[in-house]
Amino acid sequence: MREFMFRIPWTSPPLTSNQRLHWAKKAKITREVRGLTKVLVRKVPDMDRIEVSLEWVVNTNHRRDTDNVVPTLKAICDGIVDAEIVPDDTPQWMVKVMPTIRHVRKRDDVAHFNLTIKELA
Repeated sequence: MREFMFRIPWTSPPLTSNQRLHWAKKAKITREVRGLTKVLVRKVPDMDRIEVSLEWVVNTNHRRDTDNVVPTLKAICDGIVDAEIVPDDTPQWMVKVMPTIRHVRKRDDVAHFNLTIKELA
């Protein structure tokens, strides 16, 4: 099975569950995330079924809630569909893994996101 990993240089999620954005601003950010994802994954071949996971790598010890990152994951999954890797982001074609958060020492790395697309049988 094939696996593709992409590093996204966001230090924090562009969309969160706790944000209270005007609908137009939220739509703009969602479009940007989808567009970035579509460009980022453009070399990934079409697949029958995939698993998508998102890891937020942080270098501070602030408390963070993994649920809060789900809106960013949703926009990323829509961008993967826009790139035509799979026909839709429903469970028939895509399994979405709950986002994770990994702490690293500040001097070892800067905050970023790791997006993984894994082919499923």
